[in-house]
Amino acid sequence: MKGLVVKNTGSWYTVRTDDGQLLDCKVKGNFRLKGIRSTNPVAVGDRVEISLTLSQGEGTASSDKSSGSEQGQTGWITAIEDRKNYIIRKSINLSKQSHILAANVDQAFLVVTVSHPQTSTTFIDRFLASAEAYRVPVYLIFNKTDLLDDDMRRYQEAMVNLYETIGYECRQIAATTGDGIEELRPLLDGKITLLSGNSGVGKSTLINQLVPGANLRTAEISDAHNTGMHTTTFSEMIAVSPSPSSSSLSALPSYLIDTPGIKGFGTFDIEKEELTSYFKEIFHFSKECRFSNCTHTHEPGCAVLKALEDHYIAESRYQSYLSMLDDKDEGKYREGY
Repeated sequence: MKGLVVKNTGSWYTVRTDDGQLLDCKVKGNFRLKGIRSTNPVAVGDRVEISLTLSQGEGTASSDKSSGSEQGQTGWITAIEDRKNYIIRKSINLSKQSHILAANVDQAFLVVTVSHPQTSTTFIDRFLASAEAYRVPVYLIFNKTDLLDDDMRRYQEAMVNLYETIGYECRQIAATTGDGIEELRPLLDGKITLLSGNSGVGKSTLINQLVPGANLRTAEISDAHNTGMHTTTFSEMIAVSPSPSSSSLSALPSYLIDTPGIKGFGTFDIEKEELTSYFKEIFHFSKECRFSNCTHTHEPGCAVLKALEDHYIAESRYQSYLSMLDDKDEGKYREGY
């Protein structure tokens, strides 16, 4: 039996089978993905093979499951089909292991805020570089525009200009008021979209706007630290209705993958020599460097350093590049950007 993993609560996985059943499953024995040391060998978005056995009194999963398994049976995930891509980051506590946010996605919405709380450019750049590594297109969704004063609004416009100049599409919205939401809907049609970002940036509020009836829990921002509280504790795939402009006859199903908010984004499985390729503008200028193995840190004839000096590369982007190089030197996860 085959199906799609639509929810991961940590110990249980909810699988929608090809015949439409929802089965709550566990991973079979010591099953692990080949070549990937991960805290979650199975991720939302994975296509899997499952088998059913009698539970023999061990019961069903706890109330955090979406249920649907037939009483008295336990589903076991026995294999994962090859993935077309995934978004992965280093685990917070296990520096040599990874955490897979989602698999087989068509695109990602990275929700960011310039205030209440502020998303750092380092976090944004690390996510973008990792998405480039796994060929996942990203939209930057600037939320909470309704809370910005004039200075913050100018800063956000500068951020949008920076990333659009590099080649990333940006949208400015206010999820609490619904401003800008309608222009997001057509972007979701026929796609599996990963929704990610720091805690407190308004992912749950955005989903509640995009998916009426989702009723995801939201929380206030901490006044003391201007940071968000975790309201999503597991990853889940949520069906999205077609936009009014979509052709209902030809559109593929649309899904959002909601993920818990994350603080830092430790890079995983990206070699130092490859890193330049994942910063679009740095890669563009690197073709003119004198040395083919230039690290763009000190070498003579470095076109990247010249472009930085001439303001063709933003200082914030270059610092993000250096921080990721530093990760590779230290070989450990760096938290809290």
